[in-house]
Amino acid sequence: MPRAVLDSSVLVSAFLTPHGFVVRLLRDPARSRYQLCLSDAILTETAETLLAKSTLRRYAAYTDEDVRDFVRWLLTQAEMATDVPVLRVVLNDPKDDPIIAAAVAAKADYLITGDRAHLLPIGEYQGIRIIGPRAFLEMLG
Repeated sequence: MPRAVLDSSVLVSAFLTPHGFVVRLLRDPARSRYQLCLSDAILTETAETLLAKSTLRRYAAYTDEDVRDFVRWLLTQAEMATDVPVLRVVLNDPKDDPIIAAAVAAKADYLITGDRAHLLPIGEYQGIRIIGPRAFLEMLG
């Protein structure tokens, strides 16, 4: 079973669009075909994005408790990466380095991201394929 890290952009999208295609990554049958791996940094960034960005709250009505429930649910579904290394990979956006580091620590096969500017152009890092959510869903069948 492939191991995949979903970055915060994918998790935020899944939270905000519960009927969109990205959320299918968090539902069966897709979830039964890969091991979801996350890190504290990814969960923190997800929560902070959802809690702090007023533009998102205008887009979708949700409470702080909804965000906490989502993060708690993710914790029950994911294997948490530990011993996450400090890496310097994304030269033009160092805040994305912890995402790649989580994938390395999780021994992931895939890093799933919506970051077209910084992460997707990398394509692969230490054998970890960096692809978008639609491509990953297609790969899962």
